Amino acid sequence: MDPRSTPAIEALRDTARAIVDETLIPAEPEVLRTGTIPGEGMRRLREAGMFGITIPKEFGGMGMHTFAQVVVHEELARAHHGFLGGLTLSNGIGISALLAAGSDELKRRYVPAVASGEVTTAFALTEPEAGSDAGRIRTRAVRHGDEWVIDGTKHYITNGPGAELVTVIAVTDPEKGTRGGVTAFLVDRREMEGVVVEEVQRTMGTPPYSQARLRFDSVRVPASHMLGREGEGFRLAMGALDHGRIVVAAGALGPMSRLIAAMVERAKGREQFGGPISQFQGVQWMIADSETDRYAARQMTYDAAWRMDQGERVTREASMAKLFATEAVGRVADRAVQLFGGQGVMETGPVQHLFRDVRVMRIYEGTSEIQRLVIAREALKG
Repeated sequence: MDPRSTPAIEALRDTARAIVDETLIPAEPEVLRTGTIPGEGMRRLREAGMFGITIPKEFGGMGMHTFAQVVVHEELARAHHGFLGGLTLSNGIGISALLAAGSDELKRRYVPAVASGEVTTAFALTEPEAGSDAGRIRTRAVRHGDEWVIDGTKHYITNGPGAELVTVIAVTDPEKGTRGGVTAFLVDRREMEGVVVEEVQRTMGTPPYSQARLRFDSVRVPASHMLGREGEGFRLAMGALDHGRIVVAAGALGPMSRLIAAMVERAKGREQFGGPISQFQGVQWMIADSETDRYAARQMTYDAAWRMDQGERVTREASMAKLFATEAVGRVADRAVQLFGGQGVMETGPVQHLFRDVRVMRIYEGTSEIQRLVIAREALKG
């Protein structure tokens, strides 16, 4: 057990591991065949409280912090990442602005349903012309009496096709821009008309596909659904990035563990030239380098999470963990395909879908290039 962990966290890790091994991984053939997530897996995740790990107990969550989420996320990420989309958002960026700046009434109304997994969330910041440069957003919100009217387009919105609650970041004062002219709103798609799924955006990863292009056509949002004060939206959006990057790093640890286990099993069981391929130094070094990548990534991720829970500012550490872990899982996945040879690129092979799934991790929550800019900026401050 990591010395920074606790018996409660380790018990939660054991629960997550059991769900993955007993239900989620066995369901993967169905997921890959149909592109849908079986209900049994989601039921077990909901019953175990996994949608509310970081949500305060007063709203039905576990009231745990980043380190606990990282430990659990590492285990859950061994399974197909389609199981994790809604769960990750409910413990992070999908709910963070509401918890940080929403009114008590909004929290009491919505957060318990998010913690139970009954209601799913999405976070709508990215636009066709505003990716890494988030300050270029053009979606507008205009005040009309006791309502705001939102018009614009967001894309690459994780969980966008079906999320009931969407945190929308919109421009309320174009002249001020990101310095007081951007505001956050909570849109309840069950009650507020005008949110159109223009496209479910397919990725190179394996289905289910959960990104969407959303168009907001004169969506009328009550003023009470504004999160924080007018002009605080960009700060709220950026404030969730450190946490999100640490969780993405944790999400890279799970596939690394699964790929390494597959490599070891293959090396022991595959025979060539009169013996198992594990006898060859080239194969041994693939496994050794992969183990080293995982160890380093885990230590960086755990440390960043623990420091965040101690109240430290971890912008540099979060970016370093995200950069290293997501680059490392790409290296491990590539070695696994190479070690498996022809079987590694077959659709029926055990590693090809992981190879495709982990590639996007170097892009979302800030590309590797953006992480390097953040790290360098932080270093140059000193």
